[in-house]
Amino acid sequence: MKHFINLKDIPAKDLRKIITDAKKRKSLRKKLSTLEIDKGAPLNGKMLIQMFEKASSRTRISFYLAIKQLGGGTLTLRSNELHLGQGGESIADTAKILSTYGDGFMMRTDSDKKIEDFKKYLSVPIINGLSPSSHPTQVLSDIFTVEEIMKKPISKLNICWIGDSNNVLDSLIAASVKFSFKLSVACPKKFEPGKDVRVWVKKNNKKIYIYNNAKKAVSGADVIFSDKVISLNDKVNKKKKIQAFKNFKIDKKLMSFAKKDCIFLHCLPRGDEVSNDVFLGKKSHVWQQALNRVHVQKSILLYCFGKLR
Repeated sequence: MKHFINLKDIPAKDLRKIITDAKKRKSLRKKLSTLEIDKGAPLNGKMLIQMFEKASSRTRISFYLAIKQLGGGTLTLRSNELHLGQGGESIADTAKILSTYGDGFMMRTDSDKKIEDFKKYLSVPIINGLSPSSHPTQVLSDIFTVEEIMKKPISKLNICWIGDSNNVLDSLIAASVKFSFKLSVACPKKFEPGKDVRVWVKKNNKKIYIYNNAKKAVSGADVIFSDKVISLNDKVNKKKKIQAFKNFKIDKKLMSFAKKDCIFLHCLPRGDEVSNDVFLGKKSHVWQQALNRVHVQKSILLYCFGKLR
């Protein structure tokens, strides 16, 4: 049994194995319809329980399709539907019940501690569908998408992030260490990555490049990533934050400072951080990026269930 909580804690060889498997699985599904089951139905009879404490579109739908295509089933819950949220049942007792009824647990939460507490008491694998400090399933799928489009290992590419320092960036930073790629981050001074993640990078003898100037950050970039500057539960002065990021909008002019074949990716949902002509333009691959989450999450499920080929 293996958990999938933070890219920091997963060996690089295992992450590469997941991507390799996802590539094969995507290729084999070219002639299959959405709910047709993969050959061999590797997770036949297995059930994934999903719990969402935060809103979700792509994570919810992609995990539903992932387990279905592997031959298993899923049950989706909201925390306020459980005694955990309304009746004061402990995480320990809830985890034991989930372990009794299901074979795996995927959680999207506003608490890193809650994921660790569930891990402590579950006897089935737990997958982090998003937490305040990590969005590992998103970023591993993004690595898959980059390599699929650019047709080369990500270690040979220059990656640039433009935007807020959040859970997606923290996972991208972890990925830069695991996959050994150059990562440049562009954001205002007060929105730079936190101390903990920067210390972890240094401990692993790696380096990320932080710029307070977007043009400098994108110079020589093969891929530009971004995310919504104002997230759903952002408890800040929104007007001030938007003002702080006014020189970091991704438009055609900014893209011109990157390499000619530079691509744009965005984990969605989007806001005003990117112009329509970039988001909907030829350099953007956001829809392919979203679809690929199904394929990569299938391989993550197989990894956690001990069935990765």
